Amino acid sequence: MPARPLPSPRTSEFRLANGLRVLLAPDPRSPTASVWVWYRVGSKNERPGITGASHWVEHMLFQGSPRYPKGAIDRAVVEVGGTLNAFTSYDFTAYFTTVPREHLRLPLAIEADRLTRAYLRDGEVDRERSVVLSEREGDENWPEFRAEEELYQLAFRHHPYRWDALGYRRDIESMSGAQLRAYYRRFYGPRNATLVVAGGFAAREVRREIVRRFARLPPTGEDPTVGEVEPEPSGERRADLAGPGTTPFVVYGYRAPGLDDERAAALLMLDAVLGGECRLFSGGSVWGSPKDHPSSRLYRALVDRGLAVRAHSEWEPKIYPSLWTIFAQASDGIPLERLAGAVDRVLDRLAQEGPTEGELREMRIRLRRSARLAYEGASRTGFRVGLFSVLGGAGLERRLFERLLTVRAKELRRVAGELLGRERRCVVRYEPRARSAA
Repeated sequence: MPARPLPSPRTSEFRLANGLRVLLAPDPRSPTASVWVWYRVGSKNERPGITGASHWVEHMLFQGSPRYPKGAIDRAVVEVGGTLNAFTSYDFTAYFTTVPREHLRLPLAIEADRLTRAYLRDGEVDRERSVVLSEREGDENWPEFRAEEELYQLAFRHHPYRWDALGYRRDIESMSGAQLRAYYRRFYGPRNATLVVAGGFAAREVRREIVRRFARLPPTGEDPTVGEVEPEPSGERRADLAGPGTTPFVVYGYRAPGLDDERAAALLMLDAVLGGECRLFSGGSVWGSPKDHPSSRLYRALVDRGLAVRAHSEWEPKIYPSLWTIFAQASDGIPLERLAGAVDRVLDRLAQEGPTEGELREMRIRLRRSARLAYEGASRTGFRVGLFSVLGGAGLERRLFERLLTVRAKELRRVAGELLGRERRCVVRYEPRARSAA
């Protein structure tokens, strides 16, 4: 194995007195620079009544602050040829702006202005409510979203992973501007933020600029650690849904460990064998809907044999124990019972025998190949540096990658046996209404 199997960038780190963590990843060759702010705040920090607050705050941080009134952020970035966006997950919220390197001071000024001073005025909160509701309604039109939401509510009775980052419709409709501002003031501050700058810049100059703009911000941000612990499952939980659609599908959710668990690398490899890809170490997108892969066990056992039109697995690593999900959609004319039985056989075999040596060799080749692309460009570098910093801190990415390249079949068989028991899973079956009535 090479001395540095993961071609990650060299980074430097420092922390301001107000708690802001700063990670710099300079690349003198890059024509662009990317500024990211990662907050250790996500839907895990909400409670019933204010579910969806993190996602709503994400929207509001584009709606005005003292130096950048509504619309000014987008205009300023576009005028210099840059791009910007943000996204919210269970464990974090991230904002990024990528610009030509000579305009790096602009995104630093934007983030310093809205980190603690975003307005969140009642009128703008109400206007944005309709946007957030529309986003929620758009997702509700997809049967897969409904099934996944049901799956997580089956799996979690106590932990806030129970709800999606969009939040419940009833909370979006009733949440007030005062509640949203209180949430923002409680959690969004330097103590919970990590500023990542990647791409073309001189580290010494950028450090001075960061100190100048961020050091005087107040040291706000309450501890976002979640205290609720979800008890271990003691039996299978099932639900049946019906609605619009053409063919039925089934979704399984197996209780999976958090990313700091010693079994994390083994689970990443098992997910790659079952579903065809380890997205955490992929040259493509880490987020978004998982894809079907013709070489995966699920695809070969279900799609190639005409039982399913889609089949994939996904473990989206999180800080706390969550779910490893398996999805399969039936081919036309295939009863759901037959499809579910075929999925069970694939999972039972993986639990009993583990992956083959041939499968492991193939996945390691893919991992090494993907790792060469993982840090292409300033935006992707800023994303990966920030993601691993909020999920587990320094060295997490390297440790996981090295374990992926060395984990053995015996260990994978043991972990698969521990995680794929029937008593550890939830199952949601979805039947199109027209099909059920026939």
